[in-house]
Amino acid sequence: MKKRNKIIYWIATIWLSLGMLSTGIVQLLKTEEEVDMMTRLGYPGYILTIIGVWKILGVVAVLIPKFPLLKEWAYAGFFIAMSGAVVSHLISGDEAKDIFGPILLLFLTIVSWYFRPADRKLILVNQ
Repeated sequence: MKKRNKIIYWIATIWLSLGMLSTGIVQLLKTEEEVDMMTRLGYPGYILTIIGVWKILGVVAVLIPKFPLLKEWAYAGFFIAMSGAVVSHLISGDEAKDIFGPILLLFLTIVSWYFRPADRKLILVNQ
């Protein structure tokens, strides 16, 4: 792996992890602002606990060595959660500032996944 790609991977992965960890913690704390936003988007309050727990577990999966299948699931979960957040905000008519965070995390998910080192990729063998 080229040094440049490794640097891109780690920068994207660190920022992705910080973003997912911090938002996951905020969702687990169920701050008033977070509960209000989810209610406005049409989701029940308990979804915050589910999303918060899975974001934190996803960060752990992406950062620990080995377990490439688990990493693929974590990246897929991040992609689904953030693309769902973007669509939810768009449908509800939110302003661009409300969509910026999920778009940034979606972008970081894609970049981190694309530039991940070979030992963090799932290798499929023909059957």
